[in-house]
Amino acid sequence: MIKHRWFLFLLQFLILAPTNTTANDQTITVAVASNFYTTLLEIAKQYEVLNGHAVRISAASSGKLYAQISNGAPFDVFLSADAERPRRLESAGIAIDGSRFTYAIGNLVLWSRDPAFAGKDCKNSLEKLQVSRLAIANPVTAPYGTASRQALENLGIWTEAQSRLVIGENISQALQFTASGGATLGLVAATQIKNPNLPATSCLWPVPNYLHSPIEQQAVRLRTGANARLVAKFTAFLRGDAASATILRHGYGLPPTVR
Repeated sequence: MIKHRWFLFLLQFLILAPTNTTANDQTITVAVASNFYTTLLEIAKQYEVLNGHAVRISAASSGKLYAQISNGAPFDVFLSADAERPRRLESAGIAIDGSRFTYAIGNLVLWSRDPAFAGKDCKNSLEKLQVSRLAIANPVTAPYGTASRQALENLGIWTEAQSRLVIGENISQALQFTASGGATLGLVAATQIKNPNLPATSCLWPVPNYLHSPIEQQAVRLRTGANARLVAKFTAFLRGDAASATILRHGYGLPPTVR
């Protein structure tokens, strides 16, 4: 009987005793737009080596991540491919006031690996609609898709181009369509074509920034973050010299305040 009571007491103690949450508290969870995933992987490794804190990354389109965060997904930081969604989260009280900042300026390029375009003028081929399939990211949910639509509209070919569009869920899928030959041309992020594993470029045109609204990629800290001090430390690192050098090397621009 005594042994039985002792067993119940021990069991109750184990159930009620606080668990060790140190490992979880030292892990930063980041929701990142798919175009910035590879760049963030490198920055996260730098941060982990210097600070000893793990960074867990979830990548998807900005629209999908925004929906998840709005519905309570427990991320610490959101790195969007636009400024509007972080602004909305801040206005809704989901993000921490004053924590929003621009971490990168995206650049759009027209790209092809199709040998038929070798030596040709990408822009001219696009403007004359000499393309059977054109890949872009979703203009509704992906900021690079919005910029792609704006560029096509400003070139005066959006209406005619729609029948040729292959729309990816995000900019990564738009690149996949183009790299695999599912689309002959693709409007993709400049950073993506730096991937050495891609097929050789046959045709390339950097889309001028005046053809679309600035692709201002903003980050914001979320109120669901478990360790505010640790998360603030990570976002400070993201704005520092080492991360900025990595961002530039991956083909992005920087806002004036961190140049």
